[in-house]
Amino acid sequence: MLTLYAIPLSLYCAKLRILLRHKQLEWRELPPPGGYGSAEYKVLVPSGNLPALVDGDWQLADSEAIAEYLEQLHPEPAMLPDDPRLRAKVRERSRFHDTRLEPELRRLFPCIDETRRDPAVIETQAAAIDRRLRQLAVMLERDPEAGKGELTLGDCGLPITMAWIDALQPALGFDVEVPGSVAAYLDSNRRHAAVAEELESYRPRLTAWLQKE
Repeated sequence: MLTLYAIPLSLYCAKLRILLRHKQLEWRELPPPGGYGSAEYKVLVPSGNLPALVDGDWQLADSEAIAEYLEQLHPEPAMLPDDPRLRAKVRERSRFHDTRLEPELRRLFPCIDETRRDPAVIETQAAAIDRRLRQLAVMLERDPEAGKGELTLGDCGLPITMAWIDALQPALGFDVEVPGSVAAYLDSNRRHAAVAEELESYRPRLTAWLQKE
């Protein structure tokens, strides 16, 4: 059985759990020994990244690397198209999420603590998220296959990031506009059982954590 080092609210751990669910793989989930970023955990995973996967006596960290590994090891159901151009578009969408949209969201995390809340940061990041969503809308409009068929590696991160954006807007007092093409893509995405199941367990944990914080 696969072992996944993860923490419940990690966005990238949730992203990987969607893939594991979709491929109907069995795994056990463990917290990082000593806690996230600890010296004890870095003995096992030198980068300290979460999630990390242990497959027998072999270990791999980084959600994108793990996803590609599992796709090759367990190719059914396929989460990358056969066509090279469509495959490249899936990877483009995944990297846009990881390197453009999600980092704009992450810059809001310090503001969750009321003692560190900075209205200027919130305003700046709300505008940045809004801009990234508009960019994503154009990408989706130029890729008519996006969200129209099977779940792909490029579709696992956005529903979790949007769950955070939806939860933080009332908590931090900002608004972003979700373009129509992004909303339609998300609606299609959430119909996949693996996405729906992860969100069903993830959203209550996120809400409870924000209320506590």
